[in-house]
Amino acid sequence: MARRILITGASIAGNTAAWWLSRSGFDVTVVERAPAFRDGGQNIDVRGVGRAVLRGMGLEQAALDNGTGEEGTAWVDGRGRAVARFDVAGFAGDGPTAEMEILRGDLARLLYDSARERARFRFGDRVARIDQDDAAASVTFASGGVERYDAVIVAEGVGSATRDLVFPGENEPRWMGLTIAYFTIPRTPDDDRMWRWFNATGGRGIALRPDRHGTTRAMLMLRQPPGAEQGWDAARQKAYLRARFADAGWQAERVLAGLEGTDDFYVDVLRQVRMARWSAGRVVLTGDAAWCATPLAGIGTTLALTGARVLAGELVRTDAVADAVAAYARVMRPFVAKAQGVPTLAPKLMNPRTRLGIRLLHGVLKVASTPAIRRTGAKLFGGPSGEPDLSGYGDPT
Repeated sequence: MARRILITGASIAGNTAAWWLSRSGFDVTVVERAPAFRDGGQNIDVRGVGRAVLRGMGLEQAALDNGTGEEGTAWVDGRGRAVARFDVAGFAGDGPTAEMEILRGDLARLLYDSARERARFRFGDRVARIDQDDAAASVTFASGGVERYDAVIVAEGVGSATRDLVFPGENEPRWMGLTIAYFTIPRTPDDDRMWRWFNATGGRGIALRPDRHGTTRAMLMLRQPPGAEQGWDAARQKAYLRARFADAGWQAERVLAGLEGTDDFYVDVLRQVRMARWSAGRVVLTGDAAWCATPLAGIGTTLALTGARVLAGELVRTDAVADAVAAYARVMRPFVAKAQGVPTLAPKLMNPRTRLGIRLLHGVLKVASTPAIRRTGAKLFGGPSGEPDLSGYGDPT
């Protein structure tokens, strides 16, 4: 009888794990609390070993074809003039903009469409309780059903409710001192294919990024200690942002006007997930639920893809869940540790409070963008080294 696996969360990590496990003969169910598959989301990138995972799934070219078309990153002044520019074509490797830039929902859709050919998806439900014995994990769903599984993979986000159900109080987050609001606004004729980043005094930033849907993805960044903003309702969050960015300059007026009609507004107070353990019996964490490194690391999607692939590979290798999850942790811990090594100084450096600080940042970036040191810049922006070797996991049967 095929081993039964429950995966919670139908996004990058969950769909990837479902694909590899179902194609290796496992009986896989994915439960997702949203009533239907969730499209939408902001720009993400895939680098290095993450692309190798997609290649093994036959999805690398599709991901490239569905990319945002972003051609590079430019830091701009109040008149929109580029003071430092990093073009994708100018780097030996991936710079601030990777070769594979794609919207979260577009990549998740590719993975979901492929995974559901063999895995079952259960939308509009969630895990309410997990009890374990020597033979299986007994899962009680919010809808009332109870089913038994050989393993439960929690592949949810940074605020995972299932993680907190099984590992209460074990997450010791590392706060990064940066709050970011994400949303989509109408595209204008002046928008190009660059990721444009504007710094305003007071530790504020505005970023605009292209997509392939005829709109523009906006970010409002605030360098500040963690507060209660993430728990406010959307109306209060938007009012707060309007007050904070009213005098920011550049395209602040346009971006704030876009708050009114957006339907994908989201505020994130950046923090890393720090867990001393990723498993408890037959329950194992992966993706952001296990190790969110924050967007500052620039490698979250690659970690999600890689972690799901490694976990699936180890579960295929052995019937002993405890041995599989222990091996998975041994492989992924060094990679995650490097990814989470972003210094808390980074938000301060990239979001200066003073005009002098902004001038110094722009000066450093202008030097970094010169051809003479672009190779070094590619290493700086390309994420951590020490990627796991996936060659030992083979192809699904």
